[in-house]
Amino acid sequence: MNVILFGPPGAGKGTQAKHLVKKLNNFQISTGDMLRDEIKKNSKIGKKIVEDMNDGRFVSDEIVNVLIEKALFDPNKRNKLIFDGYPRSLTQAKNLEKLLEKSNQKIDFVFYLNVNKNIIIQRIEQRKVLENRSDDDLRTITKRYDKYMETTKPVLDFYSKNSNFHELDGNSKIEEITAKINSFINV
Repeated sequence: MNVILFGPPGAGKGTQAKHLVKKLNNFQISTGDMLRDEIKKNSKIGKKIVEDMNDGRFVSDEIVNVLIEKALFDPNKRNKLIFDGYPRSLTQAKNLEKLLEKSNQKIDFVFYLNVNKNIIIQRIEQRKVLENRSDDDLRTITKRYDKYMETTKPVLDFYSKNSNFHELDGNSKIEEITAKINSFINV
C-alpha cells in the first residue's frame, strides 16, 4: 500500500507516517530525511544539495525527483511507501504520477492534514523546545506556513478530485487522527 500524507509544517505528517510504517511494515519517504542522508554520504547529489542550500535556494525538483525515483524502483519498497510531505508542488505531483505509472504502482490513499496557522505555531514552538530545532523560530514558522499554503494549493486541487483523497481535521489530537486514518485503511 502506498500512501501520501501532506499538510503544512507541524501538521503531524511525520508522526502519522511513523505510525503507518510500524502498522503496515512500510517505508517512510521523507524528502528532508533523504536530502540529509545524501549530505551525510557526501555524495554527488549531497554536494549539490549543500551548494543550493548555501546559496539560499530550495533544493531543485530535479534532485528530489531522482531520490523519489530511487525509492519507487527499490524492489524491497514496492507498494510499501508512506510519502511524508511529498509531493509539495504540482510539478512533483505530476512527476510522481509518471513514476508510479512507469513502475506499475499507484497511490492507495492521500491524507491531507488540514491545520490552522495558530495550532501550527503552538505545535512548532513546542517541537522547538523538545527537539531543539533551529528552524523553528516564529518568523520562520510563519514564513514556511505561508509558503507551504501557496505552493501546495495546486497539489491539494490535484489530489482532492480523486476518490482516495481524504481531508482530515489536523487540529485534532494525534490519537484521533491516527484512528481516522486507520478507519480509512482498515487496519
